[in-house]
Amino acid sequence: RLKALPGVEVFTPANGPHPTGVVSFRAAGRDCEELAEALGRRGIALRAGLHCAPLAHRTAGTLDTGTVRLSLSDFNTPAQIEKLAQELHQRERKIKAKRGRIIDSTGKVLADNRTVCTISVIHSQIREPEKVTAMLQKELGLSEKTVRKRVEKVSSIEKIRSNVPKEVGDAIRAYGLDGVKVDEDYKRYYPYDDLASKVLGFTGSDNQGILALESKYDETLSGQPGLILEMTDAKGVRLKEEGESRVEPQDGDDLYISLDINIQQYATQLAEQVKKAKEAESVSILVLRPDSGEILAMVDVPEYHLNDPFTLTDEVIKMQGVSGNGISENSLSEKEKQEALNRMWRNACINDTYEPGSAFKIITASAALEAGVVTEEDSFMCPGYVMVEGRRIRCAKVAGHGPETFVQGTMNSCNPVFVTVGLRLGTEKFYHYFDRFGLLKKTGIDVPGEAGTIMHKPENMGPVELATVSFGQSFQITPIQLAATVSSLINGGVRITPHFGVKTADGTSGEEAALVWQKGERILSEDVSRRLRAMLFQVVENGGGKNGKVEGYRVGGKTATSETLPRGTGRYISSFLGFAPADDPKVLALCIIRNPKGVYYGGQVAAPVVRQLFENILPYLDEIEYDEERNGEKA
Repeated sequence: RLKALPGVEVFTPANGPHPTGVVSFRAAGRDCEELAEALGRRGIALRAGLHCAPLAHRTAGTLDTGTVRLSLSDFNTPAQIEKLAQELHQRERKIKAKRGRIIDSTGKVLADNRTVCTISVIHSQIREPEKVTAMLQKELGLSEKTVRKRVEKVSSIEKIRSNVPKEVGDAIRAYGLDGVKVDEDYKRYYPYDDLASKVLGFTGSDNQGILALESKYDETLSGQPGLILEMTDAKGVRLKEEGESRVEPQDGDDLYISLDINIQQYATQLAEQVKKAKEAESVSILVLRPDSGEILAMVDVPEYHLNDPFTLTDEVIKMQGVSGNGISENSLSEKEKQEALNRMWRNACINDTYEPGSAFKIITASAALEAGVVTEEDSFMCPGYVMVEGRRIRCAKVAGHGPETFVQGTMNSCNPVFVTVGLRLGTEKFYHYFDRFGLLKKTGIDVPGEAGTIMHKPENMGPVELATVSFGQSFQITPIQLAATVSSLINGGVRITPHFGVKTADGTSGEEAALVWQKGERILSEDVSRRLRAMLFQVVENGGGKNGKVEGYRVGGKTATSETLPRGTGRYISSFLGFAPADDPKVLALCIIRNPKGVYYGGQVAAPVVRQLFENILPYLDEIEYDEERNGEKA
């Protein structure tokens, strides 16, 4: 190995090799650091079982003489010596493992793999560098400068490009040029492209998970890479007669999720329709099972293209304010483009908080009923406002609702009624239930990046703050937090963890393993949960949520309309939360429309969206449940 280095003279002792493995050499005029790098490329460097200890006389930064000592302490048997020799003469190339698929509840593959190639060169094996450079430039569409720099780089192996289409890789292999390596591997492919993009996430150039489920379950999906091993001589040139050996990769495990592609597609269609009709900034729709926390759909339009995640969509470019005059994303600075990409990838259902508005009255009502500070029959008077420490807090109905019970106040979404109930609770009790219901913690959903609740500290929560929080303003939560909390209050009172992951299947054997999601603690009595469901049924049946009614089904729910900060800008968030059947909820849906133009009341804008969703998915879910029960009886 030393003899192969230019300018290096090796001294061979007359009486044969030194018994302790000492080799002496002269390297007159060689730079120390450069020689050290050259030794490293020849395998003479610090590594397992091998110790390099140069003993040198330095003159002006050059190495005159030196000694390399090979320690035999770690390999003093023939088998160990043979193993070390094999390691020193082996070159490794990684083989990507096949990433596990992501599969929905109906068996549809949402994330799959396509065979691609990685093109590399091995400098010591290249015999015709000009031909190699020209060929790679032509087939890969790279500049001559880029290719030449990599072809001429002295390294054990230099990657030219990964994720090359298989047909291009086959064409490069057909040239038969020495020193060019074509290794087949895999690239992530999403059959439905932009469907559920903010749920699935995508992978990087090395197939590692970047966002959402791809990131959360990366270790499960990744598998173990394999190796291609080839033997080389002292100069690093492949010994063709030795052939290649392979350590096969271990495929990643498949991930089965609760998302139902049929519900996801229909929810996406509805979100896009209402976004266009109301010229809204964005629309989110969440659909989940309130008893288990399984998420059936999560939509946040505009979505993005999973197969091309680093190209900005036209809509995002418009939001960036650079479109309209033939200006494209090329006009953006690197910083602006990265900010735009981050905005495009954000999932508002999880990553962003908002003021929930009157939908939060469900939570105020639950706390008040549980604490016993109100009953359904309690009487209230609404003159159109309520005074709190000299501040007038208005009702949506300026003329007032007049006398009403608590149930009627809930049906009317009357602010004065809920301010009164909130003040009856008081800050200490209100905060106690806010915490008990899980609102001060994250939900624990299996998608990274969940934002936390933004809430007043108890010591800063005076009567006015308490009053506004009671009807869903002056604090912020995420949509997934609202959906998970209400699910827990109407399902009998047990806290659930919203999630997608259901089970995994071994990439080799197919053996399945269930992902266990433990139900949390009881946060509300069954009695109050039942009474709450009855009140919310009246909201849809006879109150402000009547546009959410579905013929043939008992639906419960609550409308909400909240003005965004800063106040007075005319920007609103419209929403509706509904569940069915009202007496035994099997599905809950939340629709949020951000900054709709024209009419913006949640009962008029968002409730019809959930109604259309339920009209289509409730019969579908009934059929699924019927089939499951029938199969259970047969079993």
